[in-house]
Amino acid sequence: MEKTAETLRTFEDIAAEFARGLRPRAHEATLITLSGELGAGKTAFVKAAARELGITETVNSPTFVLEKIYALPRKSGEAGFSRLIHIDAYRLERGSDLSALGFDELMRDPGNLVFLEWPEQVADGLPAPSAAVRIQSRPAGGRTLTFSVQ
Repeated sequence: MEKTAETLRTFEDIAAEFARGLRPRAHEATLITLSGELGAGKTAFVKAAARELGITETVNSPTFVLEKIYALPRKSGEAGFSRLIHIDAYRLERGSDLSALGFDELMRDPGNLVFLEWPEQVADGLPAPSAAVRIQSRPAGGRTLTFSVQ
């Protein structure tokens, strides 16, 4: 599926709609990969999704720390994700580099929602994602988002 966002507001609305549709997997974490050139909007997408999921703290790019973990609020009686994990693999060289982040353990917890930027850097160490999002800048402005859902 492909969507076009001409404005930042539309881009954020698309990310929020995507986040509303996410459901935990039964036996493992939900992995969402985000691809696109530098500045395409991968972190902006995660910020908008996080806001939609109820995170009120500032969500920044984890480029230098590689990983940030946010607790997700639970509404009474609601079963869902308990944590959002945001990983930026830009500075990693291979899938085995994810082990320093405890990636395998994170992926075993069905309460985890993992957004991973730059999956091509660590493709040899990734399970099949629940969804892959590709963000492309358009020459006339705006963004094109392509969603592949497993």
